[in-house]
Amino acid sequence: MTAILEREIKLRFESADAARAAILATGATPLRGRRLQEDCLLDTADETLHRRRCVLRLRVESGKSILTFKGPVQPSAMKLRDELETMVGDGTTMLRMLEELGFTVWFRYQKYREEFSLDDVIVAVDETPAGVFVEIEGGDRGITEMAEALGRGTSDYLLDSYRWLWVLECQRRGVPVTDMIFDDE
Repeated sequence: MTAILEREIKLRFESADAARAAILATGATPLRGRRLQEDCLLDTADETLHRRRCVLRLRVESGKSILTFKGPVQPSAMKLRDELETMVGDGTTMLRMLEELGFTVWFRYQKYREEFSLDDVIVAVDETPAGVFVEIEGGDRGITEMAEALGRGTSDYLLDSYRWLWVLECQRRGVPVTDMIFDDE
């Protein structure tokens, strides 16, 4: 299990190719190739986690499953929150166990993620049904320097979750909010 203080921002990009080129131009090196991530957010019927401003997520990617608990977002210029994460041997069984404990999936989302590394930051290109985003995670200084190297400033920082970015995209399109999954699924 890993317990960390997660610090991150997102930046919107026009395309995955533009994001990838900008990241590589900073000197970042490829870390993990493009792969599909499928995430389920869970909560109890009485929304215990939502009321606490916490998140429980089960992620499946490349045959691996990761269970993550995220604490409330703390005041900061960047998204800052406690995060507990552990690998799970069988995501389907873990999901069933959580359901038996009273949790239900209330939102599903997918994204194609590709990761790069530079100094103390991990930079991800996330292709989602809501658009293309670059997520920068690491220390304050590293995030700020990477954002600047990408030609962005604090006014460009997105601190919203993918769920909220999807809600805004659905509103923009004038369609009901559903799970954020690719049309071919």
